[in-house]
Amino acid sequence: MSVKDCGKHSHCHRRKLYRRVFFTLLTLILLVLLIILIVYLVLRPKKPRFILSSATIYSFNLSSPLSPPSLLTSSIQVTLSSHNPNDNIGIRYDKLDVYASYKSQQITLPTSLPPTYQGHNDVNVWSPFIYGSSVPLAPYLSVALAQDENAGVALIHVKIDGRLRWKVGSWTSGHYHVHVSCPTLLSFSGGRGDVKLLQMSACTVDV
Repeated sequence: MSVKDCGKHSHCHRRKLYRRVFFTLLTLILLVLLIILIVYLVLRPKKPRFILSSATIYSFNLSSPLSPPSLLTSSIQVTLSSHNPNDNIGIRYDKLDVYASYKSQQITLPTSLPPTYQGHNDVNVWSPFIYGSSVPLAPYLSVALAQDENAGVALIHVKIDGRLRWKVGSWTSGHYHVHVSCPTLLSFSGGRGDVKLLQMSACTVDV
């Protein structure tokens, strides 16, 4: 065999080797992607479900909207429950802050719930107090809230902002932001208001 033929033979051999390596790597990558897709489809996490089951106002005092700035002082206890609907995935709540808002303005300070782990199909219940002391309201909000108080009812939202992680076996995902909003109808009859719920309030959950 001539040197020229040997060179050609070596070149062809290298090309075949490169092709085999390329197709082997491509097959492994496709196999890994297929496994990831199957795991995702089988273990696709469902969002937790939150319910506001009760709330009670211990104080809710608004200064006169005729002498701005109007200040709101409030003390509210709420009872919230969370259900993990997943059969094979646990949830780690690393941070959950609960607060109240009126027409998109936050009216209490956030109350932090303790970090917790929620197992498969488990239910967690919290009953935190949320407070606001002399919170200034925008003029149009103070007028609207005063009108609602005179009417006897006001719609506020109890909200949760936080971070969670999904857990499957020994594997734990990265952090995901969770936002929960629970509509709450307040009654101002008597000296102490009680939340009026025709039924338990289902909350919207975004993850």
